[in-house]
Amino acid sequence: MNSQLSIKSVLIAGLVATSAMTIFTFMAPLMGFDMNIPKMLAAAMGAPILFGWITHLMIGEILAVNYALIFLKNTSMNPEWKSGLLFGFIPWLVSQIMIMPMMSVMTDGEFISGFFSGSIMIAMASLAGHAVYGAVLGALYKPQYANVNPVIESR
Repeated sequence: MNSQLSIKSVLIAGLVATSAMTIFTFMAPLMGFDMNIPKMLAAAMGAPILFGWITHLMIGEILAVNYALIFLKNTSMNPEWKSGLLFGFIPWLVSQIMIMPMMSVMTDGEFISGFFSGSIMIAMASLAGHAVYGAVLGALYKPQYANVNPVIESR
């Protein structure tokens, strides 16, 4: 059986996974710091919070499509929570070594101070959030399967 991208499944899985990660980050104040992703994105763009929310949701959907189209295909893994968990490490690492330093510069900070969110504690909380995102994404995404059995003609 061959698997094909299911747009409906990947978009729903991406939305639910992004929501799960967002709920997780709203618990960050209980640990003593702020991880409001839409607020951080809006501040970096100099835009209202609504744009931060839209950007956050769009990033979650784009990552979900990348998981389904690129990650699963190139790793030959099945869509399940374990492959999603592994996938979650990739956007976390990119965010910590590229995105957070750029956001630091965009908010009048220094590039180097943005590495790993400027704090190992926040970076580890971010890793946990991305793990939640990936595990939920992998558990929920279900590709379409097409039967690719050649028809054998009898003579």
